[in-house]
Amino acid sequence: MTETFSNDFKTEVLQPKYEQNFGASYQPHVSYHYNPAVSQYHYGVRHPMKPFRLMLTDHLVIAYKLYEKMDLYTPRAATKEEILEFHSEDYIDFLQRVTPETLNKFSSELKRFNIGDDCPVFDGVYDYSSIYAGASLDATEKLLSGASDIAINWSGGLHHAKKYEPSGFCYVNDIVLSILNLLRYHPRVLYIDIDLHHGDGVQEAFNTTDRVMTVSFHKYNGLFFPGTGYLDENGIGKGKNYAINVPLNDGIDDDSYIRLFKSVMDPVITTFKPTVIVQQCGADSLGGDRLGCFNLNIRAHGECVKFIKSFGIPMLVVGGGGYTPRNVSRLWCYETSIMTDVTLESKLPMELPFRNFFNPDCSLHPNLGDKLDNKNSRKYLDNVRIKILEQLRNLNGAPSVQMNEIPPDFKKLTAEEAAELDALNNEERDSMVDAKDEARPGELVE
Repeated sequence: MTETFSNDFKTEVLQPKYEQNFGASYQPHVSYHYNPAVSQYHYGVRHPMKPFRLMLTDHLVIAYKLYEKMDLYTPRAATKEEILEFHSEDYIDFLQRVTPETLNKFSSELKRFNIGDDCPVFDGVYDYSSIYAGASLDATEKLLSGASDIAINWSGGLHHAKKYEPSGFCYVNDIVLSILNLLRYHPRVLYIDIDLHHGDGVQEAFNTTDRVMTVSFHKYNGLFFPGTGYLDENGIGKGKNYAINVPLNDGIDDDSYIRLFKSVMDPVITTFKPTVIVQQCGADSLGGDRLGCFNLNIRAHGECVKFIKSFGIPMLVVGGGGYTPRNVSRLWCYETSIMTDVTLESKLPMELPFRNFFNPDCSLHPNLGDKLDNKNSRKYLDNVRIKILEQLRNLNGAPSVQMNEIPPDFKKLTAEEAAELDALNNEERDSMVDAKDEARPGELVE
């Protein structure tokens, strides 16, 4: 039976591309932090990291009109002083000075700073790093001021970078910088990583503290990059048992992953009682990723993020890995809709730029699963879960924190700003102020 009427193009453009989900008890205030300049950098023709995936993500967010549901910010780049809160000065000086044309002048430093195929020197490498790091820091500032309950920066999440060197396509560790910023006013920060690869840079940075708990779900066989992340890596000294690793084998499917994720994260949050959460949403754990080896579909990945959101704890949400750009952008757009409590049409909007890039199905939810055999038996996953629960039992509840351990401010605050932020210095989220600060002039994108 053929349709009698069809919409004209103007009607199609103006028609809503989402449905509001009503009835949710938790309706967070969401902010979206994106500097378009970050997508203009290029690691190299053969390199799997493609920053233009961020432009595709932004096009999808705009085409679905999700900007109507969020505060939009164009953040500034991080300053050198802010980056040096974690990274060493000689390493950052090197990033600022080196260019593809001057590589031969730095021959003695290339090996020292781990420069090679994974972490090449490309035009503007320092500027690129400072842009995505600045977006994450801007997002944390909105959380600290109470302007946002959930702050999103898809350009962030580069979890492998170390204090003294780049690693795994990551040059500046925006996650570590963000957590240091959050620790100024939050007693306990929970970091969750669902990238295909172990979040080694973040774990290493906070291995010796009980104020940050790191939880990473990733592929592990001892050889797969970065070669770390087994169950017995659980923290050092005061940080003993505050690093949790969930090592997985190839081919894990939607049901297995979701079941394990919820059975681990529920007791983690109940035990640790975080006052803020940093959620890294690496898309290379999707099925069909260029560097991937899992069978996850977009809805399953998003279900994990939705579960964490359901606890009603302030969240910084960042990107990470992901090397099939069309699927990366689909995922992060979908997870943006989860944060904003809307349901998106599965068919991609007709007016979407580069829509042919999503051929042949032009769908938000292509089938990405069942490509590989699932080598994670139920028995194996149950054993992993049991060992993690045993580790949690050794914590004896959430650690108490004396807030005189707070790191120094990233920036100088006025007396009025300091007084306002001091109001947030409470151990439990329930005592936080509800009022939202107005955006600083020039930051809000119309």
